[in-house]
Amino acid sequence: MPELLLINPNTTQSMTSTMALAARSVVPQDVQIIAVTSEYGPTSIEGYYDEVFAIPPMLDLIRELTSPVDGVIIGCFDDTGVEAARCISEAPVMGICQAACQHASLLSASFSIVTTLARSVHPIERRVLDYGFERQCQSVRASDIPVLALERCDDDAMNALYQQIEGALEQDNSEAIVLGCAGMVDLQESLQQKYQVPVIEGVTAAVSIMQGLARLPSNTSRRNTFASPLEKDYQGVFNRYSPARNNK
Repeated sequence: MPELLLINPNTTQSMTSTMALAARSVVPQDVQIIAVTSEYGPTSIEGYYDEVFAIPPMLDLIRELTSPVDGVIIGCFDDTGVEAARCISEAPVMGICQAACQHASLLSASFSIVTTLARSVHPIERRVLDYGFERQCQSVRASDIPVLALERCDDDAMNALYQQIEGALEQDNSEAIVLGCAGMVDLQESLQQKYQVPVIEGVTAAVSIMQGLARLPSNTSRRNTFASPLEKDYQGVFNRYSPARNNK
């Protein structure tokens, strides 16, 4: 039975619950989803500053596992700390941005990402370049909806989202829409029905890919890039993160 760890790297438990519900709805009954929330750090991740402080508690969650899992999914569209997690996780690690772009690339010739605040546009654009999807991704658009406001999405917020989706389809000639925030997880079905194009949401995309990967006899390469951290001491408040203490 594959066991997948779904990490919400912010501290908002209600968002974790929503992601877990969506994740469990798209995997076979023999796949177990273990959904966890960071115990400290930002309540939402909106931009580079929040992202930095979300990474240490996320790594704590991976290190504190009492039993091995078969895959790790980072439930933030910035793919917060994915590379660092790959260096310490015994299981493959995937972020929801990479998964969503992969799905979109299989379902359409071009797509746009619609995210929350404008400050998230550049981090997502960098991820698109990192993953090699810049030729298919026509745009990254901001709806100016704060992440936590998605939990009480009112008419004003939805209209802002509609405006950006329609701009992506009509102005950017995109053929699919990627929802650029884990907090949009429960909007996918209604938006796909409304616009009649593929609408991809990263949490379900990631668990769909990871549950298949978890059944294969392969793991993250330890050659160079994602090798275990070199043993050394970290000073001051970061002392407890010293690789000498945490290497497996």
